[in-house]
Amino acid sequence: MRDKRDREILAYLQTERAASVAELASTTGSSIATIRRDLQRLDGEGLLHRTYGGATFREDAEGDAPFLTVEAHNRDAKIRIAEAAAEEVLDGHTIILDIGTTTLQLAKLLRGRSLTVITSNLAVLEVFQDDEHVHVVALAGDYDPTYRSVSGHLTTESLSLLRADHAFLGVSGIAANGDLRDTTIAQIPIKQAMAAACDSVTVLADSSKFPGTGTGRIVLPDMPTRVITDARPPRSVSAAFARKKMEVTVL
Repeated sequence: MRDKRDREILAYLQTERAASVAELASTTGSSIATIRRDLQRLDGEGLLHRTYGGATFREDAEGDAPFLTVEAHNRDAKIRIAEAAAEEVLDGHTIILDIGTTTLQLAKLLRGRSLTVITSNLAVLEVFQDDEHVHVVALAGDYDPTYRSVSGHLTTESLSLLRADHAFLGVSGIAANGDLRDTTIAQIPIKQAMAAACDSVTVLADSSKFPGTGTGRIVLPDMPTRVITDARPPRSVSAAFARKKMEVTVL
C-alpha cells in the first residue's frame, strides 16, 4: 500500500510541481498524519523536497528521475506501447528487455509465455520471479537504485556472450535529427551491446520523449529497427527515421 501511495504522491508532484499535505491526502485517500510521515520519508530518500505544509517536485531529478516517479508518468500510453510490442514476441523467442518503465509494462504482458528473457532491469526480474514458463537470464553489473537496474562494464561484457532474437530498448529522448538519446552516459554502451546481440530492435518511446534530451547518443547497428510511440513524431523526426529506414508505428 505504501508503494502505491508513494507513486501517487510522486506522480501528482511531477504534474503539479507542488502540493499541500491536504491535497496529497485527498489525492491518495490517506490521512493528513500519514501523508506527513510519507513526505518526511520521501524527502529523506531524495525523491521530493519537503516544505512547510506540503512538498515540491525535485527539479534536479528531471534528468535521472526516480523510478517510482517515471513509472507513474504517461502510464496509459506506456501500456498501449507495450501491448503493441508484445505482438512482436513469438513463443520460443529469446528477447532482451532494457531498463525503463515501458519495458516493465511489456514484461507484465509476457508472463506465462514460453520465452527466454535477458535483462538488466531488476523490476522486470520481479515480474518473472515466480513464472515457471519464462527463463530469465539476469545480467551482471553494479546496482543502480535510480533505475532499479544493473550497469557498468560487467553488464556490457555479459551481453557479448549472448544472442537473442529481439531487443526492446528504452530511451530518454529522440532528437529532431532522429538520434536516440540518453541522459546517462553509462547506459549508452549497454544499449548498444543489447542491440548488437540481437537480430532486430524495437525502441519503445512515448510522446514525452519528443523532442529528445540527453547528452548521450545511442548508435544502433545496421539492422531492422522499429519505433513504437503513442503520437506522431515531429516532421523532422519522421523524415530522419525514413532516411535511416527505421519503421515507425504510431498507436
